[in-house]
Amino acid sequence: MASGGEDAARLATRDVRVGYGGRTVIDGLDVTIPPRVITTIIGPNGCGKSTLLRTLSRLLRPARGTVVLDGQDMARLRTRDVARKLGLLPQAPVAPEGLTVADLVARGRHPHQSWLRQWSSDDAAVVQRALAMTGVPDLADRPVDSLSGGQRQRVWISMTLAQGTDLLLLDEPTTYLDLAHAIDVLDLVDDLHESGCTVVMVLHDLNLATRYSDNLVVMKDGSILAQGHPRDVITAELLHDAFGLQAKVIDDPVGDRPLVVPIGRAHVQPAPEPAHVTSN
Repeated sequence: MASGGEDAARLATRDVRVGYGGRTVIDGLDVTIPPRVITTIIGPNGCGKSTLLRTLSRLLRPARGTVVLDGQDMARLRTRDVARKLGLLPQAPVAPEGLTVADLVARGRHPHQSWLRQWSSDDAAVVQRALAMTGVPDLADRPVDSLSGGQRQRVWISMTLAQGTDLLLLDEPTTYLDLAHAIDVLDLVDDLHESGCTVVMVLHDLNLATRYSDNLVVMKDGSILAQGHPRDVITAELLHDAFGLQAKVIDDPVGDRPLVVPIGRAHVQPAPEPAHVTSN
């Protein structure tokens, strides 16, 4: 699947410069997020992945350039209007001690509240639907801090869904999860994509990124090294350029995406000796 044109973009950056404390992390970056697909940002540590996601969510304001949300300059939109369009799950979010799942998910309705419009049965229905979509309605009365890591991630995703958005930004949603729970959360993300959501996420695991993404954005040193479908992007040469990683790229035996096989020093079979042909 192509990465999409500007007219179809849900999110895009145009000549963006952004950084922290006087240090520039991203400079002159252009990226386009296509609608109704899963876009995953990958790259080595410190390359600007989370900085880009935070910029796309307006947690960071660029020193130069424009972030475009559904065709509008995000800087000109009210915070409440952005929150009605875009849901963000940051790294390792923390809930107040003792807060129940239902109360946390209900906080996703705050962008829709005002002194004119208070909590209603419609809001309650949205919360129940968000809990059902993530498979955790039975946890509604449980304290968030009593849940397992996988359950907690589902609940936080429920809160972003309760905002009523179909554009979700997830910063390393599998951090601190074992592989089984990581797969569980990413299967949920895929279900949301199948229901029509546009998803942008940051992942470290290359094989999970290729398995669950329609569009990869590969970053290095604050720039975009490559963007497109995993089958078109993931090559041994790109992995070496982006990560300094020696690897083989093979067909995934259980999927339709490439599989990255890293090559280290330990337990690697030596390459076969070339056959010698003798002449008579």
